[in-house]
Amino acid sequence: MIWTIVSGLIVGVLLGFVMQRTRFCLTGGFRDMYVQKNNKMFYALLIAIAIQAIGIYILNVMGVITIANETFPIIGTVIGSFIFGVGIILAGGCATGTYYRAGEGLIGSWIALVMYGLFAAITKNGLLAPLMNALNSKTVANADMAQSTGIPNWIFLIILVTVTLFFVIKTLRKPKPKIAVPQLKQKYSGLRHILFEKRFHPFIAAIAVGLIALIAWPMSESTGRQGGLGITTPSSNIVMFLTTGDISVVDWGVFLVIGIFFGSYIAARGSKEFAWRLPDKKTIRNSAIGGMCMGFGAAVAGGCSIGNGLVATAALSWQGWIGLAFIIFGTWFMSYFMFVRPMKVAQQRQSIQSKTVSVSQ
Repeated sequence: MIWTIVSGLIVGVLLGFVMQRTRFCLTGGFRDMYVQKNNKMFYALLIAIAIQAIGIYILNVMGVITIANETFPIIGTVIGSFIFGVGIILAGGCATGTYYRAGEGLIGSWIALVMYGLFAAITKNGLLAPLMNALNSKTVANADMAQSTGIPNWIFLIILVTVTLFFVIKTLRKPKPKIAVPQLKQKYSGLRHILFEKRFHPFIAAIAVGLIALIAWPMSESTGRQGGLGITTPSSNIVMFLTTGDISVVDWGVFLVIGIFFGSYIAARGSKEFAWRLPDKKTIRNSAIGGMCMGFGAAVAGGCSIGNGLVATAALSWQGWIGLAFIIFGTWFMSYFMFVRPMKVAQQRQSIQSKTVSVSQ
């Protein structure tokens, strides 16, 4: 039990610290792909997936870990992932993003986090369990990409790495904007500057996230838990423990998510970015609804943007890649109503006002 606590906290603190300091935000990245036509954060996710995929492939061949891509619910994965994507836009952050923003003192993220864990538990073990089971009744026989196609894993890895390198190199070769971006005066030096002040490129952040996701596999399996990073089930388990007192649900994953929160808190305190911030009523409403969608969607889909989008994709599971695609579609759908449509309406009003002024003159 001691090793379960320590190893889970170590990985969680590292992940929370890195994500807070580097602002590694998948929600913003998926949103920007549609709203701003900026794919940089998505390419960063590919880097993290590729690094983890290579590592767990080697560990699996060596017999250190076991990758079990079995059956998966195709309908549940599609619907749940889409709803989860809608939820993260409303909540302003995905599963890990909500944890690390709560560590910064954002009350809206706390609200989303509570609703996320609560509705994950309700969906997995409560009133919504029959609905989840109905959606997940249709399963695909084999989620493993290699076994289902007969194509060896190493070929999929080569394709993944090649595609990732292509987009990374293409992005890095783009000419930098000539407009000088104002920077804050450096206050610290040495290690303190690197840990709490220096800004990092998303691709550097992705390398760190990929390595942490990789070490999560052997650390988790050393406690008897099969798999790597996971956020939804541990969040559900926290609610189950608090409401039932069942200690058996407190596993490595629970200490992982607790560690993410504390890692973010340490990073926010050290960089002087921690502050209690109370949102307006609209944000509180959106955070609550977003958290509900996140919890329900991730439970039905069998994973969130981390469980499916980062981990299952690296394990070369169809569930991961299908889940990631529909999470992105969900963020685009909600981004249209929250960002694109209001901008178009504002532009139309401005155009009408300009024409009215022109005619009156």
